Amino acid sequence: MSQSIVVKKILVITHQASSETGLVGQVLQAEGCWLDIRCPAIGTSLPDHLDAHDGVVIFGGPMSANDDTTLPFIRDELNWIPLVLEAQKPFLGICLGAQMLARVLGAKVAPHPDDWREIGYATIQPTPHQANPLAELTHVYHWHKEGFELPQDAVLLATGDHFANQAFRYGSSAYGLQFHPEITQSMIDRWTTEAADQLNFPGAQPRECQFQAHDHHGVSVATWLQQFLPQWLSPSLSD
Repeated sequence: MSQSIVVKKILVITHQASSETGLVGQVLQAEGCWLDIRCPAIGTSLPDHLDAHDGVVIFGGPMSANDDTTLPFIRDELNWIPLVLEAQKPFLGICLGAQMLARVLGAKVAPHPDDWREIGYATIQPTPHQANPLAELTHVYHWHKEGFELPQDAVLLATGDHFANQAFRYGSSAYGLQFHPEITQSMIDRWTTEAADQLNFPGAQPRECQFQAHDHHGVSVATWLQQFLPQWLSPSLSD
């Protein structure tokens, strides 16, 4: 008798109707996962429990994790994230998602004091923490103006030159990444076109430089994702 294949169901939260899951979505689907994509910003509800889901990914967006007084869906997500942590389901926060996780854990989220942006590819420095899943990751894509403090009891996994905290783990399977490993060339094209005004701020790389850097570093990030995401879904790390 043949064994049945267990399909993992991943709850994916986006923040715009036009949002894409990019490489993260591609790798998860290649691993046999089914993506349950929801966008609270346009009225999609979040589940009351995670019995039917095997993991959660919260992507980025142009809003702030501090917008909970003006954007009700941000407050809803901040109130909802503890449900994921209590259920001990794998959690991956990307950019805004990482900042919301940091806030939920009591850490401050704020702009750079010099109004510096990280837009484009930049280096990160993985920490020497034992079994660091980011150990081989050195160049990643960013698009943000805010950063987060390291939450209490979290493990710092990567640092950066302008925003000190670039990645952390909380518990065995909750990760916050300040950068965008999901980025694709077509996404860079769309972001730098639709938000071209952001390229005028300090720290933003010119559009063509972003394409050139992606040609150079995109493959290594994709290779890392293919290794990281299966490990994230089946955590075996210990602090």
